[in-house]
Amino acid sequence: REGAFALLRDAILPALLGRTFQSLSEVGSFLEKCDGQAPTEWVRPDVPQTSAWCGVDLALLDAFGRAFGEPVSLGGRPPAADALGSYRYSGVVSAGRGWPYAVSLLKMRAFRFPHVKLKVEQDGAEQAARTARRLLGRRVDLRVDANMAWDVDQALEVIQQLRTVGIESFEQPLRAGDLAGLARLVAESSAGIVVDEGLTNRESLQTLISHRACTGANVRISKCGGLVGAYARCREALDAQLMLQVGCQVGESSLLSAAHLTLLQALAPLTPGVRYAEGCFGRHLLREDPVSPPVQFGYGGRPPRRPPGAGLGVQVDRVMLERWTVDQAVVV
Repeated sequence: REGAFALLRDAILPALLGRTFQSLSEVGSFLEKCDGQAPTEWVRPDVPQTSAWCGVDLALLDAFGRAFGEPVSLGGRPPAADALGSYRYSGVVSAGRGWPYAVSLLKMRAFRFPHVKLKVEQDGAEQAARTARRLLGRRVDLRVDANMAWDVDQALEVIQQLRTVGIESFEQPLRAGDLAGLARLVAESSAGIVVDEGLTNRESLQTLISHRACTGANVRISKCGGLVGAYARCREALDAQLMLQVGCQVGESSLLSAAHLTLLQALAPLTPGVRYAEGCFGRHLLREDPVSPPVQFGYGGRPPRRPPGAGLGVQVDRVMLERWTVDQAVVV
């Protein structure tokens, strides 16, 4: 957070001051050229910046969408009102033991999530997965996120174990930069190997594709430089025949969730399209959500409606926002 704040304050926002746009499509063209990161004359390309640029991307789209009275859309098409109906959001559970873990799983079952992601650690994955399968039942699509916990040999062993309980998708099993290891998992395990931490921009995705280091991609707006950059990564992943998961930033407000729905709407007409959707947790996770209307999934993981209106369709409660402010700056 501190690094993104400093980058915005010292480099990106001073360079943005004074720039004008005559239409929302002109804003979109500018962001497409930026492709998820600041222009090179503003920030060196090797500087990590996608989270900071995400803030700029969403702010420009929302502000100029409101100024021109248009809802934000992607791909040159207005958002379809019924495009979200086929999606179902995933539940997410951290692996554990005992009653607290069992209760978490039973909540997922009671809420009737069709998909559940199990976040595992270096050890104990097999037992946690067997418990999850027993309590969730055979009909739930259960997948695993290892968050870079394993080495190659351990991953091959655990993947083989977990496939016996019907788990076929494994997210970021190795560290992000281990391209050779990921490629080995793809070649030797025949399981779905999904990248997350290793995917932030076009270069990283194309490197993963060229090394055949994944069979799926988790694209998140916040780590891919905003809505326009995330849409481009999704299209590239689908063009490469990768399984597509559109993820979230854990604890995101309804501002980012509204952008998430915009992205899902744009991807809905594509084939094969989005396999898994994560996000829109809203008050399921947050003590307060500084954005209205709230954008959060319903029973069974059913998606909320995209807020109507110009821009992203949501309003920020400035009073609530100020209660949670930890730093601020004036850019002139």
